[in-house]
Amino acid sequence: MKAGICALCGRPLGARVEAHHLIPKTFGGRETVALHPICHRKIHTTLSERELRDRYHTLEALRAQPDITLFLRWIADKPVDFYTRTATARSRR
Repeated sequence: MKAGICALCGRPLGARVEAHHLIPKTFGGRETVALHPICHRKIHTTLSERELRDRYHTLEALRAQPDITLFLRWIADKPVDFYTRTATARSRR
């Protein structure tokens, strides 16, 4: 896990850092990347474990996913330790 920069949003990491498995552990994934907690929550509230395994197991694919792309624009100017509750895709329907 590379410390210092969030692998998803590219902002400096703050006091809390979480490890995200690019392929979910439930499917045998081992490789992790360092993320802000809010970035990690956004991934898991937006995509299922199967979607992560099948389509979004690279940082490039995650960043290109439409809801994640919008999130990245929104989070870009927030402080490194900023956190707020992350809405789920299902709760907006």
